[in-house]
Amino acid sequence: MRIVVSGVVAALLGISIVVAQTTPPKPGPEHKRLDRMVGQWSYQGEAKASPLGPGGKITGSETCEWFQGGFAVVCRTKGTGPRGPMTGMSVMSYQPSEKAYTYYAISSQGDNFFIHGQLSGNVWTFEDTMEVEGKPMKIRATVTEESPTVTTFKLEAGAEGQMMVVEEGRSTRQK
Repeated sequence: MRIVVSGVVAALLGISIVVAQTTPPKPGPEHKRLDRMVGQWSYQGEAKASPLGPGGKITGSETCEWFQGGFAVVCRTKGTGPRGPMTGMSVMSYQPSEKAYTYYAISSQGDNFFIHGQLSGNVWTFEDTMEVEGKPMKIRATVTEESPTVTTFKLEAGAEGQMMVVEEGRSTRQK
């Protein structure tokens, strides 16, 4: 009898482990908050001359969609700025273990960013330190939701306490 009971217990444990492994996780409310980014956007703005590059007008378009599973939004960008035409791709998600949003972006001009951020009300703030010309430089990207179809953005860079605006502009949802 003991062998039968042990066999049943082992089978039930095995089933619960398989069920636990095959039940896919579900996106949380923080993931669902990314829905704001989904759609087709156009943007325009101004880059200021800085250690990050020359100054001038920036324009472009971005198409963002949910990645399968609903945990991340993937965006593809085409635009032009002071350094010429560019294409880019970015992924934005939420990392529960750090209680932070993540943003990873690459561009055809060699840019590569991975930063963490927070959302407070309608303001997304991402901060990190990167190396520019062999020296550490703090960067801060702020995106403010002005309305369901309009956001403003600002990129600041510099040493702590000496941050300067290096790019700012406005994005409008087209669809």
